[in-house]
Amino acid sequence: MSIAFLLTTLVVVVTPGTGVVYTLAAGLSHGRRASVVAALGCTLGIVPHLVATITGLAALLHTSVVAYEVVKYLGVGYLLYMAWVTLRDKQALSVEGEAAPQPAARVIASGVLINLLNPKLTIFFVAFLPQFVPADEPGSLGAMLRLSAVFMALTFVVFTAYGMCAAAVRHRVLARPRVMTGVRRGFAACFVGLSAWLAVG
Repeated sequence: MSIAFLLTTLVVVVTPGTGVVYTLAAGLSHGRRASVVAALGCTLGIVPHLVATITGLAALLHTSVVAYEVVKYLGVGYLLYMAWVTLRDKQALSVEGEAAPQPAARVIASGVLINLLNPKLTIFFVAFLPQFVPADEPGSLGAMLRLSAVFMALTFVVFTAYGMCAAAVRHRVLARPRVMTGVRRGFAACFVGLSAWLAVG
């Protein structure tokens, strides 16, 4: 495994995107456990893109404009839905006691959907992984799986770190109503901005 792969993967994972925003929101809303669960959901959301890349579905998505646009706009719609939910659910960020914890399955499902409905992640796998996998050689599939496992592990570790940092300052943030309102609006704006980026990309 090359240093170039590790460095490139780290840069990609650390760069804030939909998964990072979702994990931060989970950490601020419900604490450390929720942030870890959210990070797990976002990491599991990579699996369908990996499967698509291995089976050749990614090539179809890349060449079919209609298929790509359908998945893309489903992703845009889901991000806008997340923005609406963030603004509407004022109890998620509440100063009056602890917010009711969300079921782990629901948090994981949302994390999976956030990454699943992002066709650019599949295209990323198509363009990124082959550069580090020997083509038409025995063991290329195993090498791709190993590199993908490293990518997923780094994603989980980095996202968890983001979430833990958010959870660490949770009570300080939620103790200030104005800051709390600004945080909620900020997350909603991030989801809207990411949906716009996905739509025009």
